[in-house]
Order: sequence, then structure tokens, then C-alpha cells
Amino acid sequence: MPPQQDQRDSFLPLYQSGTRINDSSSMEHLAVKEVDVWNVVNDELEEDNFGKPWSEKTTKGKVLKVLWLILKLIIVLASLYFFICSLSFLSSAFQLLGGKSAGEVFARSKILNNPIIGLMIGVLVTVLVQSSSTSTSIIVAMVSANIVQLRPAISMVMGANIGTTVTNTIVSLGQSMDRKMFRRAFAGATVHDCFNWLCVVIFLPLEAAFHPLERISGALTGGISDDDKVSKLDFLKVITKPLTKTVISIEKSTIKDIAKYCTAGEHYNQYKCGAARNASMMKECDDEDTVEIERCTYLFAKAGLNDTTTGIILLILSLLLLCACLAILVKTLQSLLMGRMAQTLKKHINTDLPHPFSWLTGYLFIIVGTGMTILVQSSSVFTSAITPLVGLGVISIDRMYPLTLGSNIGTTATAVLASLAATGDKRSVTIQVAISHLLFNIFGIMVFYPVPFMRKIPIGTAKILGNTTADYRWFAVFYLILVFLIMPLFFILLSFNLVLLYIVITIILIALVTITTINILQNRYPEKLPAKLRTWDFLPLPLHSLEPYDSVFSKLLICCRKKEEDEIKPIEMTVAPKESNGA
Repeated sequence: MPPQQDQRDSFLPLYQSGTRINDSSSMEHLAVKEVDVWNVVNDELEEDNFGKPWSEKTTKGKVLKVLWLILKLIIVLASLYFFICSLSFLSSAFQLLGGKSAGEVFARSKILNNPIIGLMIGVLVTVLVQSSSTSTSIIVAMVSANIVQLRPAISMVMGANIGTTVTNTIVSLGQSMDRKMFRRAFAGATVHDCFNWLCVVIFLPLEAAFHPLERISGALTGGISDDDKVSKLDFLKVITKPLTKTVISIEKSTIKDIAKYCTAGEHYNQYKCGAARNASMMKECDDEDTVEIERCTYLFAKAGLNDTTTGIILLILSLLLLCACLAILVKTLQSLLMGRMAQTLKKHINTDLPHPFSWLTGYLFIIVGTGMTILVQSSSVFTSAITPLVGLGVISIDRMYPLTLGSNIGTTATAVLASLAATGDKRSVTIQVAISHLLFNIFGIMVFYPVPFMRKIPIGTAKILGNTTADYRWFAVFYLILVFLIMPLFFILLSFNLVLLYIVITIILIALVTITTINILQNRYPEKLPAKLRTWDFLPLPLHSLEPYDSVFSKLLICCRKKEEDEIKPIEMTVAPKESNGA
């Protein structure tokens, strides 16, 4: 089959590397080698730092090899521990800088009744506080206080589901210096984004029209009493809290107080609202109250700095710690996962179960992702920890996808357990919000996983993003700012005029459907399109290529310059076969 036909039959174009043949018969032909950019080729993993095979080593050599492996494993565990702590510090920094703003956003309860605005506020607030658990707990508290009704709360937890994916997308930037790794790492991180956005596109309109999540969760929680109680599970914080609490301690109730007492209605209290707005996001202590002395032991307690200054310092320190831990983690794993070890891990992780159970492999990894997320109590931590492994090529994008789906279920299952530990007369509603969040992810998996064709949509979209960032590395930062900041703010601003909001959304949806349809036809059935529509060349270059923007960003950012011409590039021409003399 000719190369062009292969390109049309695949969801994404093949990539090729070409070298010119310097023979006398033809100087114009290219020797084309097809390269699968999503799989690590063998020569990238064949390096073995341990020299001779185990059987040929002396006793001293075997002991040194074992000790060296143990040392590397200790480095991996230590860097992973501090990496998780850095995520906690990053969350605290964002809460110091944007926590009160998040509370003010939630206080505008009137606009929350619009499901689209509720969704965008869920995204924005989760990005601001860097924790879906925190934003979801605020939503639950507002539902319990009758500030927000159940229906808009469901759209807000959908937004929280999207906002929590920003962390592992940021983590993928740590591998941006290696183009091959960055392609895989960014695609592995954004497959989470793609799945969540696709689920929202389907279920947000359905929920707004027919309320299936509300009805089903209501039926499931109908027999739960407000007096029932279970203990709250807290695995990861038992390990990380001793370190994180010595540096900073956040008073999360301040955000809830702003959202509750600054909202016009029965709970509005001018005094408490003013007190919450003027209060520090850091836990404060009264020197005369011995009960509170323990709260003053953290590093920033007596520094005398305000929230903004502390937040900026903590943000810089957390990013430096995150980058350092990520660099050490990636380099150590890269040295560990070489040679026979790498081939063995890659073979077992990315290989399906034996026939006839091969179709169960993905579901097994969904269960693994769920269990690991429940264990660490954070989908951000779990997906951020395995994103570097995707960049290294140990975990494929196709295997990362079910692990990500499992992490979505795991984080909502944790929320369900937390809601069961809640108290108060609105406890059943609290549980219903958590169950709705869980059902949203389960239904999303039912749509985008069992059918193989449906899996290709989020995976293929993530690969497109990965290919784009490999060619234009500045696009990763642009994507983060656009998806997690500009777009939510844009729709929130449009909420002041609902007619304009719906007009803009309709135009965007029509444009997306049209562009997607034409792209599919261009790749698969170009003969069915008019000659002018078979490519996007009829449009001005800035409307169908990032090349003009790349020239601008390349001058500003040395690290994000355009790829060199000798690197792997997409197929752009058809290579004609050399004519034989016998023709």
C-alpha cells in the first residue's frame, strides 16, 4: 500500500525520516524510513549501564550492582516523596494567591444557575486552588448551606474534574528539553484533558435538559440517613503532612466563609463577610491560647509576610522543588530503565493479556488506576507521577489512557468516602453531589472506552496535541493558558449577557463541527470534497498553520525554537518509486 494511502487509513499521519541517496543513477530519490514516534525504538532502550551480564560478573561486581540498584531506588522514592510534597506546596501557593478570589467567584451564586458558567467556574476555581478536593468541598459546603442548588453544583463538579488535570500537564513541561520525550509526555498528560472535555460536551447538555445524574444519584442516596457516619480515610497525608505542615498551613475555611457569608440571601452577614475577606489564608494563632500554639510551628507563621508575598515565595520555591525532583526522578528512572530491564517492563506493561482475555487488559489497568488513586488520595499526584514514564516510553499512550480513567474513578470514590464522613442535616445532599461526580466519570468511561473506535477520539486528539508541541514547544504553555485560564474567564465575562453567551457558544460549536468534519474528509475521503476544500491552503497562512506564530515565539524563547530540519517530520510529499530499466 502506498504511503499516502497508509496516512489516510490511520487516525494520525505517520512520521518519516528521510536521507538523500548520493548515487549516480538518481540524486533526487529519497530513502524513506517509517518511524513510529509514539513507541521508543529499541536502540533508545538497549543501552545497559551495568556492562557484563549477571552470570559473567564476579561476586564483587554483583554486590556493587545490587547496591547501586538499591541506591537508585532510594533516590527514586525520595524524589517522588518530595515531588508529591512540592505539589502540596504548589496548591498552598495558589490558595494564598487566588483562594479569596475563588471564594468571591463562588459568592456570585446567581450566575451559577447557568450550567455552562457553573462548569467554567468549577474549572477556574480548581486551577486557582490546584485541588479538585478543595473546590469540590467548597461546592458541597455551599450545597449544604442552600447557597447553591444541586443542579448547578453538578455542572461545577464537572468543571472541577477538568481543572484538576492542569497539574500533570504542567509536570509534562519538565521533559520539554527532549523533543521525543516531550511529545509522548504531553500527549500522555493531555489525554486526561481530552477525555474530560469530551465527557462534558456529551453529558452537560444532557444533564441540563433531562437531569439523569441528579435523578440516578438521588435514587441511590434516597435511603441514606443524615445520622449515619463512617471514618474518613487519609493515606497519603499521613506521610506528607509531617513535612508540609512544617512549611505552611492553610485555613481553607476562609474560602468557604467568603462563599457563604458574602452571598446575597439568608446567609449573608456583613460582619462575617468582612472578617473573612480581611482574614489571612494562613492559619493564625493567638499567643494567649495554648491550644493554638501548635498551629504556629510552621515556617511562615512568624515571618510577618502577607498572603500575596508568602504565596509568591512559596510558588517560586514549590516550582523549583517540583522541577528539581522531576529532573532527578526522570534521570534516575532513565538510567534504571535501560537495557533488559526497560525491555522487560515495556513488554509486560504494554502487552495485553493472553487470548481470549486480551480484551480485559484495559479494564484491569482501569482497576489499577482506581486503586492507586484511592491509595494516594489524589488523581493529580498519581497521573503526575506516571507522566514522566510515558515520556520515557515505558508506558504507552494507549496504556496511559485506562490508567487515567481509573484515576478519575479513584478520585471521585475518595470524595464519596469523604462525604460519608460528613455530618449535618444536609449530609444526604452532600453524598448525592459526590455520587453524581462518580456517575459522571463512570458514564464517560462507558461511552469512550468499551468501543475501540471511541477510544481513538481522546487518544488521537492527545496525539495531535503531542505532535504540535513537538514541532512548536511554546504551544504547550499557550495551551495551558488558553484552556485553563483564558477560556473560563471569557465565558464567565460573557455570563453578564446570556443571549450573547449562547450566540458565541453556538458559533463555536458550529465551527468545531465543520472543521472536524472537513479534516476527516480531507484525510480519508478527499475525493468527496471540492478541489478547493481538499487542503486548507485557500485560507491565509495564520489561519491554518502555527508557522507564522512560531517565528515570533522563537525569537522570544530560545528553548522553544522550531525543530531542526534533520529531525523527524510529518510526511509532506509522495516519494515516487525509482523506474526500473526493464520498464
